[in-house]
Amino acid sequence: MSAPSEVKLSRNRDYRLLWSGQVVSEAGFSTTTIAFPLLVLAITGSAAQSGLVLGAIAIAQLVAGLPAGALVDRWSRKRIMLGCEAVQALGAASLVLALWWGVAGVAQLVVVAVLMGLCRALFEPAEEASLPRLVSTEQVPSAVALNAARTSAGQLSGTALGGFLFALGRLVPFVFDVVAHVVAFVSLVFVRLPARPEPAEERPPAHLGREIAEGLRWVWHQPRVRVTAVCAIVLNLFFAAYYLVIIVLANERGVPPGEIGVMAAMLGAGGIAGALAAPYLHRRFTPYALIIGVFWGLTLLTPLAVFVRGGYLMGLLFAAMAFLAPAANTTINTYQLLYTPDELRGRLGGVMGVTGGLAAALGPALGGWLVDLLPDSAAVLTCAGAIAAVTVLTTFSRTLRGFPAVADLEEETLNPKES
Repeated sequence: MSAPSEVKLSRNRDYRLLWSGQVVSEAGFSTTTIAFPLLVLAITGSAAQSGLVLGAIAIAQLVAGLPAGALVDRWSRKRIMLGCEAVQALGAASLVLALWWGVAGVAQLVVVAVLMGLCRALFEPAEEASLPRLVSTEQVPSAVALNAARTSAGQLSGTALGGFLFALGRLVPFVFDVVAHVVAFVSLVFVRLPARPEPAEERPPAHLGREIAEGLRWVWHQPRVRVTAVCAIVLNLFFAAYYLVIIVLANERGVPPGEIGVMAAMLGAGGIAGALAAPYLHRRFTPYALIIGVFWGLTLLTPLAVFVRGGYLMGLLFAAMAFLAPAANTTINTYQLLYTPDELRGRLGGVMGVTGGLAAALGPALGGWLVDLLPDSAAVLTCAGAIAAVTVLTTFSRTLRGFPAVADLEEETLNPKES
């Protein structure tokens, strides 16, 4: 097999297998997450229990995030990914059988949801940590961006497909999910993931708590990792809050529900387009210029919602903002991955997964609190002001200004400096 650096990303057999299998897996997962609340409502009629089942996925993923990152650095990453696909396929198959026999209940749905959350907590850092071993250093930004586009496309297609399949039959979405994870499992079997390097020095006996603490210390004591992590968290937190504020604002202005749905779809489409454009932007601009440019772009765009009327124009605003975010996220994720030694990449993914998940959960809550507390325009301007304040701080960050070129990071990874 040719080394990753000798193969174009589009011709990298192993990356293509991993990516294509996960396109199907993402669609299956999104189909199931839409079908879950519909199924609970059909069985119990309880919206609260529907929320319980969906919440179980997010809670399990958050709780398991830090331990999962440590286990990813301890175990075979390919075996982790294979195990996660197998467990998700078996969980969905158990629901198919329970529905076929007429014995499905909320308790089983919660158990399957927890398993899904645990598998995602393990799979995501395992896949992310494996990227630098599947592709060359120069190709990491493109791989990170394509993975983001894949996730967005899977979510959009799965969300649309879930309702349609559920209308055909209660068990049909879960049959699709079983097939999706089996396809992903088979694709992964044929992925040739290069062996990880042996540690330079003898490691102490495995201890999960100590390994988690080591990962947290790494993130905290590396200025570049710490600063980029804060950028990503703040970006996702306020974007999630802003999203809810705008949806409420559109509803109160009398925008029809159909147009609000189009707004959400335009947001997703903007995110996919932005992820596809991110590698090009990453090559054209320095990391500092790209991250700061995205923040300044969002700072200028967010207040416009006060003046924009109509769902379609609001959707265009959403699409423009969603287009910008992947460029910053791609640069941030690329530098975090390449700057972090291989033996700590799983824990980096675990830390970023937990903090990102918390930001995603707290963002809508913050947006709802702002809407309840402030008039519509004031809530929008508060979000805009918060983003502007962070933009100013990041603009003067000496750490961001000193980011090196991607090609220089491999040497620094061998001898990282602590602050």
